[in-house]
This record gives sequence, C-alpha cells and structure tokens, in this order.
Amino acid sequence: MNLISKATLQGLLFLAFVWLVAMPEVALAQTPSPLQEWQYPGGSILQKVFMPEVPKWSEVTGLAVLEQPIYEGARGYRVEVGPVIDIRYYDIAFLSVGEGLGVNLLRGKTYEAGVALGYDLGRRDSDDYNRLHGLGDIGRAPVFKVFGSWVVSEKFPVVLRADLRKIVGGAEGIIGDFEAFMPLPGSSKTFFMLAGPSITFANRQFMGKEFGVSAAQSAASGYASYVAHGGDNEFGLGFSATKFLTAHWLLNTNLAVNRLLGSARDSPITQTQAENTFEIATAYRW
Repeated sequence: MNLISKATLQGLLFLAFVWLVAMPEVALAQTPSPLQEWQYPGGSILQKVFMPEVPKWSEVTGLAVLEQPIYEGARGYRVEVGPVIDIRYYDIAFLSVGEGLGVNLLRGKTYEAGVALGYDLGRRDSDDYNRLHGLGDIGRAPVFKVFGSWVVSEKFPVVLRADLRKIVGGAEGIIGDFEAFMPLPGSSKTFFMLAGPSITFANRQFMGKEFGVSAAQSAASGYASYVAHGGDNEFGLGFSATKFLTAHWLLNTNLAVNRLLGSARDSPITQTQAENTFEIATAYRW
C-alpha cells in the first residue's frame, strides 16, 4: 500500500486554486455528471494491470463536442464545445476535465482510492426559461469527492467503482454512485471499448434543490408544490470507445443512457425520464 507524500499534497492544493480560477466554464467537472462517473477516468486503472509499468507522466489534450440535456429531466438538448485535459502523474495524482483535481491516497496494481475536487456548474432559469422560470437559480459550488476502484482480476478484468460527492453550497447535498465496467471483446492496443452500468443515489437535500418545488417556487412558476425525497436518482449505462489514429493522435467517443428514478422521475419539473448524452473528442497524447 502506497501513501501520498506531504510535498505532493501541498503541490496539489496549489494546483487546485489555479485550476478553479483559470479553467473555462465548459471544462469544469460537473455534478451531476452528464456521462457516467466511470467514463471520466475510463480504463486508466486497467493500465496498471496490463502494462509492465505506469509512465511517470501521462498527458492528453484536445477538443470535445458534447450533446447533453439542458438540465436533468429536460426534453431539450444543448451542444457544448470544450477542451480535453487529462494529466496524470504515475497513478498518484491527476488533473482532468471530467474528474477534477485529485489524488489516489491508496493505490496498488488492482485498486486505488482517493479524493478529488470538482465544481458544480449549477442551474440557471435562463437555461430553459419556459420550464425553469420561477424556480430560481442553483448557484455554482465546489464539489468534494471520495472514490475507490477495484479490478477483480487480470483474467476477469471487471472494474467495480464507487464514489461519494458532497456539494458545498449551490445544490448542496450528497450524491453517490455504484458502478461496474469492463473491456469489450474486440479491443486491442490501438482500439479499445469499455461498457458498464451505474446507479446513482442522492440525499433529500440535493433532491429537494434539483427536483423539489417549494410553496414560494410554486407561486412564482405555476408548478404544483412537490417534496422530493432522497434515494435512488437514476440508473444508467455507459459505452466508451477510443481509437489511436497514430502513435499520438486519438479519437474518443462516449455514450451515456440514463433513466431517472424515484422523486427525480416524478417531479413536475421533469419532462422525460430518459436522458442520453453523447461526446466525441479528438486529442493528442504527449
């Protein structure tokens, strides 16, 4: 079992400040995630299982196009263009558009566990004025995450993953995921595919902010008052495929299919329980 050094932790805290100040809005790690949480690190943990050694630095930068629902439960979609940034130092620390800034406090050949700092972009009624008017904005806020992943074995490379995210301000509340994914048949060194399910839970505080309608909001919006309860939030399936066009250039696609559950599904704000997100990116591995 390896532990992170104090010097590395101090460096990460400095990078966290720079990251939150300097990164453009579209690049920030989001909560709830438009993709499955496991799709952001992808198969990075499998690299330790199938490669003789992890490189000191792994750096991938590029450009991505993402189509996702305007807000959770919306029927309409929006398209965003943003940077791809994924920088990893051994299997110790990472800076990523999807994962945020994090460190693996515990790590081994088949497991890792750590903490990360992300940022929730919130929700504005101007995102969909006809549907959100009167509900008020949900402010932006930092998100602290703890996570852990475990590869069952080299012969049976299923990855089991769990995370817990706390939003400090904004939507507030706590969200968690239980996930599993594995490489698909047909994968190779230059083309690999991953797929797996995910289930997301959220506490009452978060659900109330995202899907509840208070008496004041009801009067302003015309929606009936609605009390959202904590519990299962959504179930999803994710698929990722990466093709190396050259030794450095790659093409990556991600698809996430989600279905809202419980109070999220039954909320008067929700237009549809079916949500699909698609991302395509081209990037350069340095």
